[in-house]
Amino acid sequence: MFLACAVAITLAGTRMSTLADRLADRTGIGEAIVGGVALGIATSLSGVVTSITAAADGHAALAVSNAVGGIAAQTVFLAIADIFYRNVNLEHAAASALNLMQLGLLILMLALPLAAALTPEVSLFAVHPISPVLVVAYITGLRLTERARQEPMWQPRRTRETRRDEPDADSFAGPPTPVLVLSFGLLAVVLAAAGWGVAKTGGTIAEATGLSQSLVGALFTATATSLPELVTTIAAVRRGALTLAVGGIIGGNTFDVLFLVAADIAYRDGSILHAVGERDLFLLVWALIMSATLLLGLLRRERRGPGGIGFESLALIAIYAAGVGVQAVLR
Repeated sequence: MFLACAVAITLAGTRMSTLADRLADRTGIGEAIVGGVALGIATSLSGVVTSITAAADGHAALAVSNAVGGIAAQTVFLAIADIFYRNVNLEHAAASALNLMQLGLLILMLALPLAAALTPEVSLFAVHPISPVLVVAYITGLRLTERARQEPMWQPRRTRETRRDEPDADSFAGPPTPVLVLSFGLLAVVLAAAGWGVAKTGGTIAEATGLSQSLVGALFTATATSLPELVTTIAAVRRGALTLAVGGIIGGNTFDVLFLVAADIAYRDGSILHAVGERDLFLLVWALIMSATLLLGLLRRERRGPGGIGFESLALIAIYAAGVGVQAVLR
């Protein structure tokens, strides 16, 4: 059942990147916004359902590790996509001020629950006060991003390798826009249903194998529910929608932090941030380090590093591997 849900997530995610690219062109909103919000949220639905279900079943570590482990997995997916894009470093070609703003918001939102978990335990109706703060921060960040899109204060330097976010002619062919929106919504429902299956089977796998919920969540369920991001990112890169690819990962990661809010509400034995151990808090640090590394890469905009990919891609792969090693040792 776990594998079947993972396959369903992969197939649905494949189709979503094409729909998102067409909707970005037709609506004029742009790839960074559609990728960071619509595609990022839709491909994260399986993950949020997984965390909510795990939290409601009392599996606090599984819920938190699934949320934060997914952020680490999805960030390293950009390094994989960089390998597929052979022209130049992906972070150089996909220069976007909006993606930088989204990444700054992500780092802030990762730091807030970490700070809350390290302070004395406090909750209101079994929910930590930081949970509503995260929601406010997310909404405020989206408003600032949209304002920056309408009235940009600065632009990245254009080079021959920079891919502009311009509409493709074939985006206006085919079914009308309402049909595309409906198809996008139906695929999102499929992702949510598959996420419920992943949560149920993930808890059973942890109990049957004797592995910790943190390890199962960070590696198994987080990777399975993150497959749409991998598929949509590679598909977007191959279509030339580079800003959509990077924005989809960063926006999805930012939305994934809200998994902690949903899990905190679903977990009824107090604040979920104080129900987890050090290995789960290590995941927040892991995600912060990877996000900061990606931010440096987007700012540096190296044209081509060793092996044809940027230094940040090599660093992301190494950091992810090191984090997996730490999780295996802590199991």
